[in-house]
Amino acid sequence: MELFPKHIKLDGQLVEVKELLKQADTKADWEKNSLEFLEEWYNNADFIEAKTSGSTGEPKTIRLKKDFVAASAKRTLAFFKLEENDKVLHCLPSRFIAGKLMTVRALIGKLDLKIVDPATDFKFLNAKSFKFAAVVPNQMIKLLNPQLATRNLQLVLIGGSSIPQSLEEKLRSVPVQCYSSYGMTETATHIAIRKVNGVSPDKFYHCLENIHVEISEDDCLQIHMPGLEQPLKTTDMAELKNSETFRILGRADHIIISGGIKYFPEEIEKKLEPHIKLPFYISSLSDDKLGQQIVMYVEAVETPEIKDHLAKTMSVYLSKFEQPRQILFKNLFNRTLNGKLIRL
Repeated sequence: MELFPKHIKLDGQLVEVKELLKQADTKADWEKNSLEFLEEWYNNADFIEAKTSGSTGEPKTIRLKKDFVAASAKRTLAFFKLEENDKVLHCLPSRFIAGKLMTVRALIGKLDLKIVDPATDFKFLNAKSFKFAAVVPNQMIKLLNPQLATRNLQLVLIGGSSIPQSLEEKLRSVPVQCYSSYGMTETATHIAIRKVNGVSPDKFYHCLENIHVEISEDDCLQIHMPGLEQPLKTTDMAELKNSETFRILGRADHIIISGGIKYFPEEIEKKLEPHIKLPFYISSLSDDKLGQQIVMYVEAVETPEIKDHLAKTMSVYLSKFEQPRQILFKNLFNRTLNGKLIRL
């Protein structure tokens, strides 16, 4: 597969990359971002730069070798059986690695790429169909609008953050084949994929070709893959079926030890998400007796009615010791540029 072809197919039209780059000044900001990456891909450097999300600390810029990025693109092409001229939808910001990879997949696989504003309402789906699209959870929620012809999407890869339990339940009844991805900027997007609906939905992620994982001494996932000089240790605590199959339990830096028992906030949140419509997350505060006490943060203005509803919901769906001891309200949560929640 050629990494730097002279042409790219955009919405059915074969366009010379060199000529496309000349149009940058006339484009909207989201289009300029796509062209800026395209220019970076074709420059003389053997690497691209990508920003980490910032959900676990300050965002940082890292360098990824172009052949490492291309290998990631090839694995996705192979897994989803994407072939030349297949129509694919690019609706992710090209400032981040997931958006950059959509362009690389199209170039290497000679796909027919349609690039749209990430803030799109997806109404064009009523007139156009695509074999593959990659989206974030908020976009997937938009796609569930009953007025949209979601049948015009064949395969959807959902990434960027974990899929809320309430959304995953809704996906079980849609005709589109939906997959969840696990990966990060450092791995040039996903290293593993999980099917979330259809005939055989799965709770476990399955590694892509030539990738395997293990558990470190502190129970965190370590990734082995071609192009990494040493295993990449994550802060995600995981359970392994084998070296290529795993599920994520929660972040090591989120874990709560209350009364000597470990609690994973993400696991508690999954139990509550289908029943609470307001944005919320589970965290902890120090406690003289317990070490840490479990608390809930809610993005809302506090009212007795909301507080009562939350308390009743927790009493029904959580065990006694999982139930937060306090409900704390915030007008607005902090989020990263690509929408990930920043926990306190």
